[in-house]
Amino acid sequence: MTRSAPDDQTRPLRRPHLPLRPLWLCRVCAAPWPCPVARLTLRQEYAHDRIALSIYLCTVLHDAAADLYRLNPHDGPNPAALFTRFLGWAAPRGGPR
Repeated sequence: MTRSAPDDQTRPLRRPHLPLRPLWLCRVCAAPWPCPVARLTLRQEYAHDRIALSIYLCTVLHDAAADLYRLNPHDGPNPAALFTRFLGWAAPRGGPR
């Protein structure tokens, strides 16, 4: 599937890597969300506001924990694994700027 760009160049249409709820898998690549592409996209979108990125990720972590627990209440999601999956990758590396 292609679309025309404003300068009449043809480029492929890219689907955003969004979560499929309540499973919290990527709708495009089926990896646990946020998948690597979603992480890169989120880093780009929030490049100038890392605090907002952390707040957003805390919100989706809360939603994901509730959904995943509802799907499997007897063997619910591991809190440490969920933290690493949703927030651990977004922590700034290195010292203060």
